[in-house]
Amino acid sequence: HFKGNNYELLDECMDGNGDKCIFYKALYERDIKFFVRPYDMFFSKVDKEKYPDVRQEWRFEKIDDINVK
Repeated sequence: HFKGNNYELLDECMDGNGDKCIFYKALYERDIKFFVRPYDMFFSKVDKEKYPDVRQEWRFEKIDDINVK
């Protein structure tokens, strides 16, 4: 994630309106936390006006395998 935390994309799903979403979990929390975000938002670019100092282009970017404890 462009703010520095790591997440694991688990699956695609649909919300109650039939809109495509992404189901993912936080890898930085001791307790497992799951999230759902609209597909287009998950795969959107970082808002450079709101976050001008962020160098990452996309909100979420794939990284190489990491060790998660």
